Amino acid sequence: MRVWDINPGYLNRQSLLGEHRELHGIVSILVNRKKGYSRHPETVRWIGYGWALGKRHQLLSAEMSLRGYVEQSPVRLRAKNGLWPERYIDEPFRQFELLEAKYRHKKQGRIPLPKNAQQLWGQHKYSVLARDVNLYRDLGKAVSSLKAHENFSELAKLLTELLRKPPTVGGLRNALQHMWGHVSDNPSMRKDKVELWSLHRLLEQIQHRFQVHEDTYLTSSTALTELKVWIPNV
Repeated sequence: MRVWDINPGYLNRQSLLGEHRELHGIVSILVNRKKGYSRHPETVRWIGYGWALGKRHQLLSAEMSLRGYVEQSPVRLRAKNGLWPERYIDEPFRQFELLEAKYRHKKQGRIPLPKNAQQLWGQHKYSVLARDVNLYRDLGKAVSSLKAHENFSELAKLLTELLRKPPTVGGLRNALQHMWGHVSDNPSMRKDKVELWSLHRLLEQIQHRFQVHEDTYLTSSTALTELKVWIPNV
């Protein structure tokens, strides 16, 4: 039984669908007070964190949708709104190591497993930009000074936990507009028209166009799906 903490984009098809099943299994145990796996460490760490389970489910659903799956089983738990479990079964850096061993000779997920801090940062930078533009600048400078072989376990934990925080509406639009720059090659598409689009439409257009353009940078971005779960329904 496993609910990962790193972005679902790192999971291959089998792991993504497997976590979705197991998350629903944990929800069923908690809601219906079932005994099976009720003492499993993965179940125990989610006790009382219904909101976070629901948010993780939304992240899985967003990734599944990008890959062509239709998910119609929402999780509507609300306990401890805004809070996530304080402990991990395995910390984020170790989760990357586990997946690397698991996927040896197998297909990986949408986002390649990071080999160094620079690659990890590049995969998360637009997600960070949506949340804190100053931290985005500071982290970018700090990571650029690291050597390729340096351990990036602290960075992995920092980024994983930062993505648990909701971005501002302004931050969302800023990040999405940066992402739009990768896929906008239509000179007739006026900038002021794009700025009038809702956040939902802007992200939908980015997701549609990145596949047509085969933009490898966006393909490896956590923001391509995770920002979707934070866009206000207005």
